[in-house]
Amino acid sequence: MKITVFTSNQPRHVSLIEGLSSIADQVYAIQECNTVFPGRVEDFFRKSDVMQKYFNHVIAAEREVFGDLKFTSDNVTQLSLKSGDINMIDLETLSPALNSDYYIVFGASYIKGGLCDFLVKQGAINIHMGVSPYYRGNSCNFWALYDGNPELVGATIHLLSKGLDSGDILYHAFPKPESIDPFVLGMKAVKSAHDSLIENIQSGIIKELVPSKQNKESEIRYTRNKDFHDEVAKDYLENLPAPVDLKNKLEQRDINQFLYPYVG
Repeated sequence: MKITVFTSNQPRHVSLIEGLSSIADQVYAIQECNTVFPGRVEDFFRKSDVMQKYFNHVIAAEREVFGDLKFTSDNVTQLSLKSGDINMIDLETLSPALNSDYYIVFGASYIKGGLCDFLVKQGAINIHMGVSPYYRGNSCNFWALYDGNPELVGATIHLLSKGLDSGDILYHAFPKPESIDPFVLGMKAVKSAHDSLIENIQSGIIKELVPSKQNKESEIRYTRNKDFHDEVAKDYLENLPAPVDLKNKLEQRDINQFLYPYVG
């Protein structure tokens, strides 16, 4: 089995590549790279004292759940790009990676044009870190916590579409209820998405799921990167939810309202 994944270069993205490599004969990983020191280095997120403090929590939580940066396995072929370059690469350059059994998108920039058309036709799967249709756009699990909705921290595994996070939903994935640091909760939501997708591909269940249209009337927030700024991060850091309160709300989550929910 061959799998192609369009992703990024943080430990959580590398972890997905490694997980897929454990069930595939060959993995093609197209990685759009950002700094691994957000907040300290000006990049997708701006550099500031507040952002550095916020992302120190993010980095620590990511390392706790996914470990440090590392090299990938021998059956992984990588192509590294600057974030945002993917739509400028011609399909011929990508051709070795365009003859796979599965196509996965996780943490890549917004894919458009001919590549998007190809991936949509192939039934590519997108991992959206946020529970659609409630939260769409950027940093969705942050905004769910910011809004006091930890029960909506999770992931939506859906078919890739031309619209951002708007494809038909295959299923939702969630971290299990526990007394937990909010930053670690976000990373465990990522791990739940990874584990469930790897299991469902390996078992073949992914092909049996019936996709469901998104009800956009249920949307709570649609956020862009510019919405996450110093004032918002500072407010969140000063009002972090307590681990025990997170557990209480997670235990009250009505799992039946979601599609084929996975909790792990």
